[in-house]
Amino acid sequence: MATATQTIPMEKSVAAYVAKPRLMLINGKWVPAASGKTFPTYNPSTGEILCQVAEGDKEDIDRAVAAARAAFDKGPWRNFTPSERGRIVWKLADLLEKHAEEFAQLESLDNGKPITMSRIADIPTSVDQLRYYAGWATKIEGNTIPISAHGAKFLAYTLREPIGVVGQIIPWNFPLVMATLKLAPALAAGCTVVLKPAEQTPLTALMLGELVQEAGFPDGVVNIVTGYGETAGAALAAHPNVDKIAFTGSTEVGKLIVHAAAGNLKKVSLELGGKSPNIVFQDAEIESAIPGAANAIFFNQGQVCCAGSRLYVEDKQFDKVVEGVSQLASKIRLGPGMESTTQMGPVVSEEQMNRVCSYLESGFSEGAKAVVGGSREGTKGYFVKPTVLVNTNEKMKVVREEIFGPVVTVMPFSDVDDLVARANNTPFGLAAAVWTRDIKKAHRIASELRAGTVWINCYGVLDSAMPFGGYKQSGWGREMGHEMLNLYTEVKSVCTPIS
Repeated sequence: MATATQTIPMEKSVAAYVAKPRLMLINGKWVPAASGKTFPTYNPSTGEILCQVAEGDKEDIDRAVAAARAAFDKGPWRNFTPSERGRIVWKLADLLEKHAEEFAQLESLDNGKPITMSRIADIPTSVDQLRYYAGWATKIEGNTIPISAHGAKFLAYTLREPIGVVGQIIPWNFPLVMATLKLAPALAAGCTVVLKPAEQTPLTALMLGELVQEAGFPDGVVNIVTGYGETAGAALAAHPNVDKIAFTGSTEVGKLIVHAAAGNLKKVSLELGGKSPNIVFQDAEIESAIPGAANAIFFNQGQVCCAGSRLYVEDKQFDKVVEGVSQLASKIRLGPGMESTTQMGPVVSEEQMNRVCSYLESGFSEGAKAVVGGSREGTKGYFVKPTVLVNTNEKMKVVREEIFGPVVTVMPFSDVDDLVARANNTPFGLAAAVWTRDIKKAHRIASELRAGTVWINCYGVLDSAMPFGGYKQSGWGREMGHEMLNLYTEVKSVCTPIS
């Protein structure tokens, strides 16, 4: 654990926020669960209860969906001009930026991530997403279409209209980023929303709800229901008055979402798991590839859907890359999220810590060797050491399955065609990376990799303007960029004779 550290003083407003049980936002009001139940959210750095939160279930989802339905069908939101919608989403971004430090601290407390990362990554990214989609509100357009049917003249055009009531279920690895990523395009398009945060990390979504009210969104446009996935989440996915469900999380839960959504054939978008190959050729700029490979897996405690968890290195550079990544891993300073010197915090929960450690045990039982790490760190909090595994192959669980922790498997290759086959030999297809000085080879390999994003000589570069999503079992649809607006709109064709 980290020593000689400095704990960031908690903002008074943050201390006051976690001191009281948090309610849910339904139809513009902060309300308890209909059952009166609450559940605890924990500080992963200590394992101690951080705050009590309302435990919503089906009855609360019913209330929230009814509010969103009324706000869409009868409320003022549908009559707002695109400019007015954009202005109010932009105002939400301004308010979030104004309260950036409070959100950064609350995110670090509830999720465990280092406060430095919350400050420089999570909060600015969330603000940027809101502003990016605020700008799109006035640019959602249809088309005019020249048609040739029936030997007459027609005016034919399309309208792109909001899809309606949207249920959004978000994960715990980037709680605020995922909340704004889901909310911003839906609101810009004119939809109304019921948001279900992850039960492990509900607090920043709820605090964002206070800013939603301050920004001036009409009642019922944004509703936030906290609770467990198997109750509140399942009820939202199955609800007959929800027009679309947007989910980010594991592939296993994504499949359950699809089944639940079948009742009324609601539209579904899914951003799911990954087991992304990160490929280092012998002609790569190794001084960049080594820290790039380390960051690809150890950023955010490895709790990243597109983490570079399968590292393939060409034979001649294998030992050097393993040594370099292992040295960097051994120097990472583990510590509580609120300590200024922390470089890696805990994983999000005891359950997740046990999951990661069980994968490590599985790897060792199948012959894997830890060059560095390989176990839990300490006995307080949910810390896992950054781990580099060698002696691994594609038959092992640690290589086949998503671990979602700070664990990378490193494997050598010599034949390029065989490499591509190995890289693609996975049910996932979220991301990949190629490190080489040969730009022709880089683009050829990128074209052959079955992944929604391929980075060349970099890793993890994401932007609000760049579409992101997966092939195969890594999901349906694309988030971010103008592509994401397709997830929240319907296309209507209109045709009339003009002669």
